[in-house]
Amino acid sequence: MQRATLDLWVGIFVVAGIVAVLFLALKVGNLGGFDNSETYEIRASFQNIGGLKARAPVKSAGVVVGRVAEIGFDSKSYEASVTLKLDARYPFPRDSSASIMTSGLLGEQYISLDAGGEEKMLVNGDTLKITQGAVVLENLIGQFLYNKNDSQTDSAEPVQ
Repeated sequence: MQRATLDLWVGIFVVAGIVAVLFLALKVGNLGGFDNSETYEIRASFQNIGGLKARAPVKSAGVVVGRVAEIGFDSKSYEASVTLKLDARYPFPRDSSASIMTSGLLGEQYISLDAGGEEKMLVNGDTLKITQGAVVLENLIGQFLYNKNDSQTDSAEPVQ
């Protein structure tokens, strides 16, 4: 009888440990549906989203105010269409701007929202007009090398 009780307590402890690890894994991976706060959706179009992924954070002043809900392609404007779910506790003016930023040099990409000055606030279904796409590191390096090459050829011309 003593052995059966011990086995039961060990089993309960193991199941509780598995549930705790699963809960933490979902929270760390931003996959858990444990946040039941009210949200509103807005859309933004970008020429280049780089490595932005669904569920990426939306930050304003370094504070997470929402998540990327969906990423699609607009075949009319040939731009990426991004749907953002923002927490209803954080209203933003209609003339706010969105830009895709990177945490650190090679970190994850997120959307940065900068509040505008208009008195009317964004509501569910609105579209952000002012956006800035991701900065592609390869393009920057290419521009740097191209400009450096131009400056060397300009200085190599003989002076008369």
